[in-house]
Amino acid sequence: MTMYVDALVLLEHKIENKSDYPTKSRRDVIIMSNIRDKVVIITGVSSGIGEATAKELALKGAKVMMAARRENRLKEIQEEIQNNGGLAIYKVTDVSSHEQMEELANYALKEYGKIDVMINNAGVMPLSPVHEKKVNEWDMMIDVNIKGVLYGIAAVLPFMKERQEGHIINVSSVAGHLVFPSSSVYSGTKFAVRAITEGLRQEEAANNIRTTIICPGSVATELTDHISGSELKASIKERSEIAIDPENIARAISFAIEQPSDVAINELVIRPTLQEL
Repeated sequence: MTMYVDALVLLEHKIENKSDYPTKSRRDVIIMSNIRDKVVIITGVSSGIGEATAKELALKGAKVMMAARRENRLKEIQEEIQNNGGLAIYKVTDVSSHEQMEELANYALKEYGKIDVMINNAGVMPLSPVHEKKVNEWDMMIDVNIKGVLYGIAAVLPFMKERQEGHIINVSSVAGHLVFPSSSVYSGTKFAVRAITEGLRQEEAANNIRTTIICPGSVATELTDHISGSELKASIKERSEIAIDPENIARAISFAIEQPSDVAINELVIRPTLQEL
């Protein structure tokens, strides 16, 4: 209904010339009915999918709470969003810290008054064969990819249960559906994200809390930068020539959010057309 009311408001506006039309970004904000004014927390916003999603949702009228470790990037992205008429604030956050994730959720509540959507996007991918025993990299993947998601869920779930509504979106990967050499631990973390999210769906469906698993294939992000083995990194980068832009994943996330509250998009797998596995 809101969409039709907004359309009537536009028709009633007396436009003298083309310069009186809203810009494309503002027009998009006007016609979106189920994202506008939603408070959305996004982790891993300093680049890639997180950055693209923050910009996409702010463009459509969401109130964005951005989180990442690199404050300089957060400031740059905030400025760009604000220059385009959007609303975004940020808090420097390490998702592997339960305390910092709790502080992030509380800050969003303080500034915006509610939390509608939590997007656990932060992730790392230091691929390596198990026999190389890169234990520190294993620990990092477990801390960020699994614990970071759990801490994000835990930080917002009490508020969503109290309101009897909310949406938790967790970014997994096609590596959460399959395993390939050097992905054993990484795939394990992404399988875990899918399991955690499906369990959460079953537990919280009666509380009107939606869950969505996003499983990107090859996407042009900084993930491959975490690979410490030079030969493996070169090989993965070569395979990434078909990678799609992160804006494509952002649109998929937007699609899941904008559904009516009684509709849950539980899982989306988004690959480049040319990607076989």
